[in-house]
Amino acid sequence: MAYEITKEDVWAGEIDDQTGALAEKLEAVSRVGVNLEFVIARRAPDKPGKGVVFMAPFRGEDSVRAALNAGLSQWTSAATLRIDGPDQSGLGALIAWTVANEGINLRGFSGAKLGERSVFYLAFDSASDADKASGALTDALGG
Repeated sequence: MAYEITKEDVWAGEIDDQTGALAEKLEAVSRVGVNLEFVIARRAPDKPGKGVVFMAPFRGEDSVRAALNAGLSQWTSAATLRIDGPDQSGLGALIAWTVANEGINLRGFSGAKLGERSVFYLAFDSASDADKASGALTDALGG
């Protein structure tokens, strides 16, 4: 089975570094039936008392409206690729080396194994870096 490599719009927002802040954001988007696949939240070390959350996907008008109402916006300072396919030992290293061998520095890298499948999200500084990486990853993974 081949890997599916797609561009993905990731949404981001600031959250307070306090109990329940993330739960409030997640509840706000879930009320309209948004089914998130990707969520990362962390403290913002440069902003004491604050954190940041990244979420995807938001598709359709109701979904996008929910994201906006929750205080999220499209993360336009980075371009993101989503890689979905069968899991295998060393896959993360293969992906990271494929990108590195193209001379591209990753801005972010997240991955998870889900049963026999894996999903990765790779963030790049520019759309051209994402496009170049997508081509190399397609060749390396048979996507």
